[in-house]
Parts: sequence; C-alpha cells; structure tokens
Amino acid sequence: MTSLILSAATRLILPLMMLFSVFLLLRGHNDPGGGFVGGLVAAAAFALYAIAYGVDRAREAIRIGTIPLIGIGLLLAFLSGMVPLFGNRPFLTAVWTNLSLPIIGRVNTVLVFDTGVYLVVVGVTLTVIFAMAEADIEEDEED
Repeated sequence: MTSLILSAATRLILPLMMLFSVFLLLRGHNDPGGGFVGGLVAAAAFALYAIAYGVDRAREAIRIGTIPLIGIGLLLAFLSGMVPLFGNRPFLTAVWTNLSLPIIGRVNTVLVFDTGVYLVVVGVTLTVIFAMAEADIEEDEED
C-alpha cells in the first residue's frame, strides 16, 4: 500500500535531507557534525524513500550498490590516513593543502576521512535497512 501524501512529501524532503547531510559533512571537521551524522541523515533520507516507493526504487535512486559504497568509503578513509606517511608523519595525522575551494575552504585529509566515514555509514545503514525491508516483504508473500 502506497500513500500519495507520503510519496509527495518524500519528493520534497529527500533533496532537503541530502543537502542537510552534505552540510553536516562539510562543517564536521571544524564544528559538530561530520561524516557519521551526515551519513545517518543521508541514510534516513533513502530509508524514507524506500518506505514511500519500495526498496527496488530506492536502490535505483542511489545508483550505486550499498556494498561498493562501503568499500569506496573505507578506501577513502584509509588513503586519508596514508597521506601523512609520505611527509614522515604518523598515520591519520591531519594534513592541509594550499588549495582553497569556495564552500569547503582549505582542502585537508580530515575532510577526506570524514567523506569516507560518510560513505561507510550510508552503505552499512542502508544495507541493513534494505535487508530488513526485503525480508519483511518476503515474509508477507509467504503468508
């Protein structure tokens, strides 16, 4: 059973939640927020989409599988920790570049690490949510 009100509200809320999750990600290395909280907000947005439209359409909306998302996030987090080793510094030491971007500010390894955490949290959370939703659907079909 789908709700017209939920479907219409989800179309409006999803982009706002994603924008807010990116805001939390970008401000997290200086203020409260970061990859974990931003990732949870993004996962909640797609979970809401899955409730409104179904798991299959939510998977299509993400455009990348949740497992590859976890792998990409882990790789980003690991690579951000490796960068300081080239400067003879300890693993996961923050390194800033001279490159400054308009919204982000100075590019640094902290933001890369937070982005990796963001992707891992989105991937793990959605993997669990989608698996539970699909198991519930299968259980309903058996009854």
